[in-house]
Amino acid sequence: MKKRKEVGLDFEIDKLTNSIENVISGEVFNTLVTQITDPKQIKKTDWTFNWQAEIKDKSMAVYKLTTISNPGIVQGLISLTDKGDHIFMDLIESAKFNKGKKKLYKGVAGNLVAFACKTSFEKGYDGVVSFVAKTQLIDHYAKTLGAKLFGGTRMFIDTREAYILTTKYFKDFKL
Repeated sequence: MKKRKEVGLDFEIDKLTNSIENVISGEVFNTLVTQITDPKQIKKTDWTFNWQAEIKDKSMAVYKLTTISNPGIVQGLISLTDKGDHIFMDLIESAKFNKGKKKLYKGVAGNLVAFACKTSFEKGYDGVVSFVAKTQLIDHYAKTLGAKLFGGTRMFIDTREAYILTTKYFKDFKL
């Protein structure tokens, strides 16, 4: 099997919210995270990364974040690999309309990271999640997520920080 090249992630945590929050009105929308198994569900032109390739790669799982009130509009995507003792975040991306100064919603990336932590807890991995960060974002992830540097640009979110993130976004979550 061909070894996959790990990509440094460059998502930005704009705000840790209780769900996702409309930038203009401040209204909070409850979200739903569901797995995508059909590459046709994602249009290539709507995303920076090649999500079709991620979905086709059976060594990982791709999930979409939508609002409960509008499940047809994808707010963000994440691909996760089960490493047997923790969850690895391969890619994470907010929809184009949730990036930059004119974004529509805050909290998308935080919601997706919290989902990765929740998945880790559910699999019995104590919430531990790892990822490779772009060098310039290491301090940002340490401050916003409580992520710790493991070596080089590899970072991880440990149990305590994972629990804080998970319970912020998933109110019904119980250990």
